[in-house]
Amino acid sequence: MKCRHCGSALHLPFLDLGSAPPSNAYLSEAGLRAPELWFPLRLLVCEACWLVQTEDHAGREALFTDDYAYFSSFSSSWLAHAQAYVQSMVERLGLTERSHVVEVAANDGYLLQYVQALGIGCVGVEPTRSTAAAARAKGIEIIERFFGVALADELARAGRQADLIAANNVLAHVPDINDFVAGFTRLLKPQGVATFEFPHLLRLVRQNQFDTVYHEHYSYLSLTALESVFARNGLAVFDVQELPTHGGSLRLFAQRADLGQRPITGAVARLRDMERAAGMQTNVFYQGLQAAAERVKDDLVAFLIDAKRQGLRVGAYGAAAKGNTLLNFAGVRPDLLPYVVDKNPAKQGKFMPGSRIPIVDEAHMRAHQPDRVLILPWNLHEEVMAQLAYVRGWDGQFVTAVPTLRVSAGDPS
Repeated sequence: MKCRHCGSALHLPFLDLGSAPPSNAYLSEAGLRAPELWFPLRLLVCEACWLVQTEDHAGREALFTDDYAYFSSFSSSWLAHAQAYVQSMVERLGLTERSHVVEVAANDGYLLQYVQALGIGCVGVEPTRSTAAAARAKGIEIIERFFGVALADELARAGRQADLIAANNVLAHVPDINDFVAGFTRLLKPQGVATFEFPHLLRLVRQNQFDTVYHEHYSYLSLTALESVFARNGLAVFDVQELPTHGGSLRLFAQRADLGQRPITGAVARLRDMERAAGMQTNVFYQGLQAAAERVKDDLVAFLIDAKRQGLRVGAYGAAAKGNTLLNFAGVRPDLLPYVVDKNPAKQGKFMPGSRIPIVDEAHMRAHQPDRVLILPWNLHEEVMAQLAYVRGWDGQFVTAVPTLRVSAGDPS
């Protein structure tokens, strides 16, 4: 296999999670009676540009389908994050009613609703029909296509170049990262700004966040790798922020390399030095995650088996993609985990891919009063524990498996 950015041959292994179905391919009742498509789930590292990437097995059309079930607006903390981002960009960039904002991967309009409320012109690009429909229901204009140079050129020719392009948690989701990034260069106004948010590979390794690995994430990102990607495709990073979202993310600020005039902040050099000091340009950095992931798998299975032997009732919360990675890697099935609760009606009544665990609504948890609640989206554990505070009423406890197994009594403070 060749690197999807620089074309170098890939030899350095990073992580092998066996095989799994696509993480958002939730099953219907009828789907339980049909074969299920699984793909190998292995990551390799490019030793030329240090881009971490999946082996190529699943195309984007197989992963981002019309009934795509991830809706951003079901997380209150993520909505607050989006609203704060919009306010920050308006103040920093001086956006007005004459400005134009584009969001790539607009999902259900979770972010652009705040742009629109300020009277700023905006459009979202979102290829999945289910989430695009939800965004349109909020009155947001959506272009239902995959983003790249072709679409960027069409928009630019139509006079729709952007003062700001937002790309939250999408850069990892594109198989052709060069075409995707080059599209931003084409669509930005001469002094326009693009921001990219994504989980930081350094945090993934240091905090054992292996369950953020799934087929939809073609790449696992660092400033080290992205400076090379951006330079090749006409962008330059001029600022960076470290964020707490998704277990530790980066927000990169980029401008056109040919025309952008914003000075480069000291934060860029500091992060570059941090990654270098961590060894991210050496093979050693990429060699410890496999063993750490296997420890989490073993501990989770041991916990569930022990709970079953003790007669404890166990349920899970959050039918998230990262949960599917964890459950399938650990081989967990309904005999050990009988259900997963989720707020999203699009997931309720369906089954987790691979593990085939039923997805139910919150009323099910209230009725069954589990002794232990396994929170699968560990990055939202405080939000979930506050939402499910009533679990304390029957002496229930909360469990997270990543980065290590932890049992708590349910007080988020």
